[in-house]
Amino acid sequence: MPGFKLRNEDGTFTRFSARIRTFLTREQTLPKYNGQCSFEITEISFQTSIGTYIDSPYHRHAGGKDISEIAISDVVLPGVVIDVRGRGGFEAVSPDSIPPGTPLRGRAVLFNFGWDKYWGSEEYDSYPFISKELIDHLIKSGVGLVGVDTENIDDIHDLKRPAHTLLLGNDIIVAENLAGLDKLHGMSFRFFAVPIKGRKVAAMPVRAFAELI
Repeated sequence: MPGFKLRNEDGTFTRFSARIRTFLTREQTLPKYNGQCSFEITEISFQTSIGTYIDSPYHRHAGGKDISEIAISDVVLPGVVIDVRGRGGFEAVSPDSIPPGTPLRGRAVLFNFGWDKYWGSEEYDSYPFISKELIDHLIKSGVGLVGVDTENIDDIHDLKRPAHTLLLGNDIIVAENLAGLDKLHGMSFRFFAVPIKGRKVAAMPVRAFAELI
């Protein structure tokens, strides 16, 4: 699975991934049950910013809530999809991308760039993003969570990372690498992005899905 990329001092990038292996085989566990049954036990090691995942405030701010402190009500929310398809790579979207009258307060606001179709390809790395003006608008509107179907909610070239800094600084959860948002246009739905709890964990993969209501 493609993980996040981290810039090296020489300007190159290292891409991380998950490792999945058998921890105990059925043959190894069989004697432990006197030959009466056996089990396969799997081990996974991964960076928590991989796949579809959420960032906690602790990811950006040392004093912020970590994954263990996120309440269910923070990650199970009424949702709304904003159609921002048709943007090019590294193009910023502004507040006028949100139709007037769109309910935002307390909602999971999900930006559908249509970028999930590039998952696993080099083009996935050249993604559009939300502008600083749009970030400010979302905060003022009282949103509960902001999600994108790209690998990063911020412009990779902006090392200040304004979306992570400002959204997480206001206890607004960030979800990245979403997929299938095009199926939710015009739908009334509840969005779920519930992580495994972990103390001092900055981010965590989730099984993100929508319940139509």
